[in-house]
Amino acid sequence: MKDLDKKYYKIGEVALILEIPASTLRFWEKKFTLIKPRRNSGGTRFYTPADIEKIRMINFLVKDKGLHLEAAEDQLRNNASGIARRYEAVTRLRHVRDRLQAVLDAIEAKRRRTPRP
Repeated sequence: MKDLDKKYYKIGEVALILEIPASTLRFWEKKFTLIKPRRNSGGTRFYTPADIEKIRMINFLVKDKGLHLEAAEDQLRNNASGIARRYEAVTRLRHVRDRLQAVLDAIEAKRRRTPRP
């Protein structure tokens, strides 16, 4: 996960960080009362690291868990810390799975290269 070291991020940067289309971010901004990026006089959206974390949790609930938008917002309002813990656990488990798969792939590649007697 990328460290969020800036105070504000533009929508394109958030889209890249979270690997979500900017159009999805704009749509979610309309549907979720929890997402309210600041805007300058020209209308450019500026997201804080806290906004990005909320969007990350929404993405987890909607895309990974399959919740409807209303249910995802209810979950975030009523159990934000529990969702954050679950998200972190799932992220760590995926990382472990990826590393284990890389080890298995390396073992398989070595087996194919090693001649058998």
